[in-house]
Amino acid sequence: MKKTSYLLALILGSVSLMAAAQAPAYPAKPVRLVVGFAPGGAADYVARAMSDALGKAMGQAIVIENRAGAGSSIAAEMVSKAAPDGYTVLIASPSSISVNPALNPKLGYTARDLTPVTKLTASPLVIAANPATGITSVQDLIARAKKAPGTLNYATSGNGSAPHLGAALFIQLTGVQMQHIPFRGGSLAIQSVIAGDTQLTFGTPPSVLPMVEAGRLRGLAVSTRERSALVPGVPGMAEAGLPDYSIEFWYGLFVPAGTPPAIVRKLFEAATTAMQQPAVKAALAREGTDVTFSSSPEQFASFLNEDAKFWVKLVKDAGVKLE
Repeated sequence: MKKTSYLLALILGSVSLMAAAQAPAYPAKPVRLVVGFAPGGAADYVARAMSDALGKAMGQAIVIENRAGAGSSIAAEMVSKAAPDGYTVLIASPSSISVNPALNPKLGYTARDLTPVTKLTASPLVIAANPATGITSVQDLIARAKKAPGTLNYATSGNGSAPHLGAALFIQLTGVQMQHIPFRGGSLAIQSVIAGDTQLTFGTPPSVLPMVEAGRLRGLAVSTRERSALVPGVPGMAEAGLPDYSIEFWYGLFVPAGTPPAIVRKLFEAATTAMQQPAVKAALAREGTDVTFSSSPEQFASFLNEDAKFWVKLVKDAGVKLE
């Protein structure tokens, strides 16, 4: 009896080793990179700026899929429910990971349903206005909003997005009243300001800077306390007269919870290699975005735990609600 059990164990062990040896190494097929906003916005730009370099580092093509809507919640939920095999990856900002769950506890996912891989970028927001408004500075904006409360409309990439929260902090600190007009992505928000349907935007540099440089928008300030070398010619908030205002946002990679650690590590190493490529850094810098990757997936997870406190507090203190 013991001999039979021993032989059975040997056979089963051999089968397991053979199966492991025959399993294709990851990645064995193209990897899908899901973006929670429409093409043309900051998340989409970061994804496309890094996709070729990431594909080369992984030895497989990276296929970008835009799943816009609900402030990126649609994309985040889709990835959280995907197979945890490393072939569906989310590029996300604080809105997906911290803000949306705080705004809507009934979402179909939580941050625990996504495993952090690495931070990719960090950027300030840019406040910009349609030149036809005659608003030339943050102080002009405050004066106009106080003179005619509720008549200025500001466009953002969606409810719960970093630009929306940046505007909420601005309104909280200045006491002005403005109307929020959310869109399904930064590029759509910018087009509404250019068309005059809205008067200003709190936007991401990739969405705003090309229009500022073309003279179609006027940059009023960046959202960090000091000027940013990434956004030349635009004052920081201290210089603009709001020294207590400071906010920036980031993008990072996430996979479904339960993804094997070896696959998470492979993605982390490939993303780190990709983000260090001079061409990727240069492309992002031109759009006001700085490369700032994590030292490990664990370090990124630790960062997220602290970062969530800031965003959740802002949601609560500013009284941000789903509209």
